[in-house]
Amino acid sequence: MLRTCMIADYLRPYAQWRIDRPGPRNARAAIGLIDAAAYVAHLDDSSRVIVRMAIAGCFALGRFNPGVEGEEIIRGWHHDDTTGGPADLLEALAASAERGLQPRPAEAESTPA
Repeated sequence: MLRTCMIADYLRPYAQWRIDRPGPRNARAAIGLIDAAAYVAHLDDSSRVIVRMAIAGCFALGRFNPGVEGEEIIRGWHHDDTTGGPADLLEALAASAERGLQPRPAEAESTPA
């Protein structure tokens, strides 16, 4: 399956989840996610943002997984803030996945007194 289709398939249930809830913010969020799913479905798998997500491991095990931060971005997309289009959503997902690749600083070991 194409990576772009995996992303679109991942976004659609979140759009439906928003549609199933009342209120204008949920409607706006659903439209934003539907728009993003349609947009990404027409991208090529060799698009820079898709390659960035692939390098970050978003397509391990044959499905799209944006990680915890990425899922939070998707859940909140266009709910409170209407700025940004589909390309901005993908950029935010790629950036969050890349942050997940960075090594975490080692915790300082405490020495007993």
